[in-house]
Amino acid sequence: MPKDVAKLRMRTQRITSTSFDQPEEVVAWLGAVQAQDYLGALWGVGLRLRRGVEGDVERALAEGRIVRTWPLRGTLHFVAAADARWILELLGARVLSRAAGRLRTFGVDRPTLARARAILARELRDGKSLTRAAAYAALERGKVPTQSQRGLHILWHLAHERFLCFGPRAGKQQTFVLFDEWIPASRRRTCEEARAELACRYFRGHGPATVADFAWWSGLGKTEARTAVRDASRELLEERIGDETYWRIRGTRGEPSSRPRARAYLLPAFDEFLVGYADRSAALDQAHAARVNDGGGILNPTMVIDGRVVGTWKRALAGRRVTFAPSPFAPLDRSARRALDEALARYRRFLGAE
Repeated sequence: MPKDVAKLRMRTQRITSTSFDQPEEVVAWLGAVQAQDYLGALWGVGLRLRRGVEGDVERALAEGRIVRTWPLRGTLHFVAAADARWILELLGARVLSRAAGRLRTFGVDRPTLARARAILARELRDGKSLTRAAAYAALERGKVPTQSQRGLHILWHLAHERFLCFGPRAGKQQTFVLFDEWIPASRRRTCEEARAELACRYFRGHGPATVADFAWWSGLGKTEARTAVRDASRELLEERIGDETYWRIRGTRGEPSSRPRARAYLLPAFDEFLVGYADRSAALDQAHAARVNDGGGILNPTMVIDGRVVGTWKRALAGRRVTFAPSPFAPLDRSARRALDEALARYRRFLGAE
């Protein structure tokens, strides 16, 4: 039964089949795509497109159709521009409240933040952007120290306030822009409306999943997550699979599709197929969990065949040449190796690499 859950998730996450042509469609479907590994997150979007190359996803970011910021759990994600404001309005203050003690240890207090806002508003107004180093330099000139990660915590706090977000890249460097200049205005939602919408987005793009999975992904408390599911219940379908209660969006098929032969997928680090769930056992055997998550905060890139994680992988880029280093958990048969060759060919096309 867990294997069926994993296969269903592969389909709802639009890994096994997709109709999406635009990167922002993928991101809006999933609600958010974890993106602290920037290059991996580009591929996380790209593998869910019918066609597309890395430059297409970067173009969507540069044009502001997708935004990189900290909307969920204090962690970097891609979100659709139309969703960034209401998600941060719902969740940003909660994250800051939980982080208040840590922020105090870095000396990030109200006077510091007020001074930082004034400095960066002056530097960024009228569509300007700053790299992180340039933002730190501006703060230092304004007598706001940034050493020992203090600068990062200031920027992180201001992003949760919807004052800053990431903008277009300058070469290989990320830049910051003013949130209100970069993000279009959108309809205000009540807290109840936003919670219910977030639940619909999650279960549409991640179902079948449990309320505990949704609470983990969103950062809502379990009681509030249950309330959100209840408020969204007209859009959701409850079902019992094994000993667990799962939810998915109404109108989706309840049986995994069967394929005549194995299909393999190379998923990036922190892909939503794993990181989107509190319980990852549907796709990942516990015996191999430490190979994927070694406890250092890294969720490694994975090789997936028929809904099961069968190993991890690494890549090395030298110019336009990509070298692929697989680490399977067990020896792979000829069919699995052929499927992985096809997956690698698709990844090379996305990168435009040899």
